[in-house]
Amino acid sequence: MDFSEVVGHKHLKSHLTTSLENGRIPHAQLFVGPLGTGLLPMALAYASEILCEGLKKGSDEEQLSRKRVAQLSHPDLHFVFPVNTNDKVRKHPVSSLFMEEWRQFVQETPYASLFSWLKSLGIENKQGNINVDEAADLLKTLSLKSFEGGFKVVIAWMADNMNTQCANKILKLLEEPPERTVLLLLTEQEEQLIGTIRSRCQILHFPLLSEEDIATYLVEKRGLDAKNALQVSHRAGGDLQRALQLLEEDGEASIFNKWFVTWVRTAFKAKGNKKAIHELLKWSDNLAGVGRETQKKFLGYCIETFRQALLKNYKADSLLFFESSDGSFDISKFAPFVHQNNIFEICEALEDASYHIERNGNAKLIFSDLSIKLTRLIHKKELT
Repeated sequence: MDFSEVVGHKHLKSHLTTSLENGRIPHAQLFVGPLGTGLLPMALAYASEILCEGLKKGSDEEQLSRKRVAQLSHPDLHFVFPVNTNDKVRKHPVSSLFMEEWRQFVQETPYASLFSWLKSLGIENKQGNINVDEAADLLKTLSLKSFEGGFKVVIAWMADNMNTQCANKILKLLEEPPERTVLLLLTEQEEQLIGTIRSRCQILHFPLLSEEDIATYLVEKRGLDAKNALQVSHRAGGDLQRALQLLEEDGEASIFNKWFVTWVRTAFKAKGNKKAIHELLKWSDNLAGVGRETQKKFLGYCIETFRQALLKNYKADSLLFFESSDGSFDISKFAPFVHQNNIFEICEALEDASYHIERNGNAKLIFSDLSIKLTRLIHKKELT
């Protein structure tokens, strides 16, 4: 993969290219942004340039090196990513044990999410993590000399999934980096990385992609007509992976919509209604039974839906893309209950719930508490 294959981000490509040309390659860099904006494709393109440093342009050696990077098989390109035990690896899971699955996953879906990766391993109901065994494995690998005599590049995908023990070992690597070694940390949640790691990295923030860039990609790579491509890119909100998911809708949004509608209707009735409170607790119990990654995705869906309701309430119809699979749910009737006096608290409650789910909190308690909060917030009066 090279920079021409990365969607958008002309200014970031220019910055990275200039740093390469000037020989100023920081040993530790942090790429921050939604995965759907292209963190991994950019890291791979950048790694390809670094690993070809010193090779004659157009030579057989350079072409072979780029081919190896594209196939994720270059001997001086190393990967770290969240894993967990499955039927194949029953203990001490580390990235090197999943490289066959990783190569296939990245080559097919380089803009994909963590949930998609875990699902491809059959562990979508588990938390992906990067543990201390991973750090030990990486340190051992980097202690060896470069295979081709040049740089070694490490791409740590979703680095915010490192546990504390792993993060402390990686910190030592950043403080005393091996010669001609570049570490690229990729994360959606910069704040989840310990401050001492962030402070030792050059940070690049990836903005959301433009609708035009996504639409162009959908036309050229997916064969959509221009009109449909623009509609999908608008709904995607700057996230290419979201756009691809919309093209391959598998019923997930329909399930989330059903859960959401049941939830808000029950929460609305629950004020002073003991029976409805019991229904909310039952709903929370049911949600607690699905996988944590699914729970987090559902909470993200809820945040998006509440924001769509807010836009509808304030008549920003040109920005709406919400479509309910429940014919009896009309967002125009729901929208008046979402306004400037409760939207911030609602989104904060949903984000807090997602955070605690990610930190292995008790899902039943988290969803029960969230439901009680919604009962209060949804009845909050709009300021006049």
